[in-house]
Amino acid sequence: MSGAGQGQLSRRLLSMGYGAGRRSEAAGTRFVALALAAFTVALCLGFLAIVHAAYTGKEMRREARTPVWQADQPSAKHATLWLVGSDALKDRRRFSVVHITPVTAKSPLPPGVDRWPGPGEAVLSPGLLKAGAAEGIVSRYGKLAGTIGQEGLEDPGEWLAYVRPAQDMKHQAPIEPVIGFGPRAGEPAEGLQPGSARDDDKPEWMFQALIGGLLLVPSVVLMFVALHTGAHGRDRRGALVEALGGRRRHRALIALGEAMRPVTLGALASIPLLTAAMLVDVKVPYVGYLISSADLRRHGWWVLLPPAVTVAVALGLAAISGQISSCARGTRPRSASASRRRRGLAALCPLAILLAARGPELAGENTQYRIWISWIGVAAVVLTLPSAVAAIVTKLAQFLERVGRQRGWAGALIAGRRASYYPGATARLVTGVIVALIVFAQAIAWQGIFGTYNAQLQKLLATTNRSVAEIGPKGAVSVQDAATYLQLLPEGNVPVVLTRPEKSSTGPITISGACPALTSLGLPCPRTQARIDRILDRRVQQLIRWDTEGGTYLKVVRADHTELAKRAALSKNSTLSVVRANGSAPDVPALKEAAYRAFPRGAQVRFPGEEWLTNTIPDRDQGRWVRLFGVAGVGVLALAIGLSGTAEFLRQGRALAPLTVLTGGYRVFRSSAAWAVAAPLMVAGLAGGVIAAWVARPVSRPGVTYFVPMDLMAAAVAVVFVASIVMWLWAAGIAGKIARNWQA
Repeated sequence: MSGAGQGQLSRRLLSMGYGAGRRSEAAGTRFVALALAAFTVALCLGFLAIVHAAYTGKEMRREARTPVWQADQPSAKHATLWLVGSDALKDRRRFSVVHITPVTAKSPLPPGVDRWPGPGEAVLSPGLLKAGAAEGIVSRYGKLAGTIGQEGLEDPGEWLAYVRPAQDMKHQAPIEPVIGFGPRAGEPAEGLQPGSARDDDKPEWMFQALIGGLLLVPSVVLMFVALHTGAHGRDRRGALVEALGGRRRHRALIALGEAMRPVTLGALASIPLLTAAMLVDVKVPYVGYLISSADLRRHGWWVLLPPAVTVAVALGLAAISGQISSCARGTRPRSASASRRRRGLAALCPLAILLAARGPELAGENTQYRIWISWIGVAAVVLTLPSAVAAIVTKLAQFLERVGRQRGWAGALIAGRRASYYPGATARLVTGVIVALIVFAQAIAWQGIFGTYNAQLQKLLATTNRSVAEIGPKGAVSVQDAATYLQLLPEGNVPVVLTRPEKSSTGPITISGACPALTSLGLPCPRTQARIDRILDRRVQQLIRWDTEGGTYLKVVRADHTELAKRAALSKNSTLSVVRANGSAPDVPALKEAAYRAFPRGAQVRFPGEEWLTNTIPDRDQGRWVRLFGVAGVGVLALAIGLSGTAEFLRQGRALAPLTVLTGGYRVFRSSAAWAVAAPLMVAGLAGGVIAAWVARPVSRPGVTYFVPMDLMAAAVAVVFVASIVMWLWAAGIAGKIARNWQA
């Protein structure tokens, strides 16, 4: 055949496939499934490109703002005195507060700051201004002199503050002079870099793996399910083409024509979302991270390439799947040994679940064998679960068939009869959901190891009476600084100073304060001093618990502000604390603002034990990504599994069509679809949630058992429920349409 003839034949075969994709059995279901699959795969690939662009942009701006020491270039005349500190918002992660002072009029400014703030002024990032609005962040560090530009921030939502103290700093450790910023100015000094994001962020490959495992893999599964939807009709068509002398190439062209339209439309549907992220900064829901649109525009080709890659890969898979014929499955009957093997695996499933959930306890707390036993148990559950579910489905289907016959429920009778004769389809439906939930719970549990300490501290501090605040000045302070701070305390806030003994095991713990402060803590106000052997007030107990070691008794001393200022400034073993005379919680934002007015470098103001919680917040925040991607991945898997069940149900659509004459309506399709599609998915969601949470229980630190949060597992199960309802309505609607066409 000539080249022109070959081209004409190819166009005809593509047109034949295109027509088959619109008119064949389950054509509408396959069209929607392929479009959704292409859309999700393109989005996931786009997410991978977005992550790379975000990490690249953050690293570029991080390097550009890294200070260069003057010590590396002693001849440099213009320098900026530089001191990196930190602060935190309530129950949020720590951020950098950088104190800067110009040495000369030409002292370099950090990127993102266009002019020098005046003494007692500060320049804050837009994200910090928004997040700290409720705490009065706008005036905490002094008068607001402007905002930091995007070029000076790692990402648009970063929290960062540049503060020029009211009294200019002097060059003495730990204050260092810097002569510029970024590689162009010289060798960057990593130790002076603002922000702890580099330490808090996980490596890029780990984040890419998270997206790949929790989002891309379920999307690829959805693609394979969509490609095999309606495979029975395509196998018949392929066999006919083969009988007429068609070759593999011809069958591949028909498959391409059938899949081209939905795959292309689905992939193109992702472009508006990816393009929108390149035009405006997008905040990730639940996590709250703000993606820089400038970074995405800088990598525009990489961000917009995924839709084209998705179309190419999906069409390639469609061409390959078009070569597979149902004839290859063979007609050899199943052997008795295979049936016995499946029954044996079904019997082992409860033991596998027990091994995964309780087996690690046999290995003890401090041994690596706990992990191995847990993994072996989970693998055993996944291997034996299909056989167990198939056995249970067969029994339940027979029961459903009997109930449907006795009570006249046509839908239950049809679904039960079909499932009892073909239990494999329902078993695959149920097994897929349960395995998806098990994988999700394992991912949450393993990530939860890093957040266990945070969860424990939150639970511990939730019972703490937060009516006492500790004041920890940064760096050395003078008696005058301490006295100024005590004068700036908001009305109703009274100070006390807790002094630890010189030796850890002997001597008294001294608490000093004026009578209003001591009385509010349930302590006496002696003229000289008093000994207390039994402490009743919980606030005093918490101060001692978190801030002292040793001490044989409590000594109470009456002291005025002058004496308290001396104790707070001169004693290394003293802790300045503030309580309210009426017993309510102190105003922490006001105390922080007063600290930045009184102390040269401000002060840490927090409740007892809160600094330990702040250190664990990054792990907690990282866990939110796992939860977000995990729930989304479960939704995609539930959609894929539901599509598989819907397609299996629609294979019987034409056979069920004559029932409209016997039942007098289309209600039978809704009821049979509910029993065949929705009910198995819902039962699988409930059972899978329980099994997944129980199997994930052994994933723990030594001595600490981690439980998958019930609200998170409930969210995953709810996603499965929503998917089951959507698939049920879809299957019932398409089956009814087939019946109406049959009548016509």
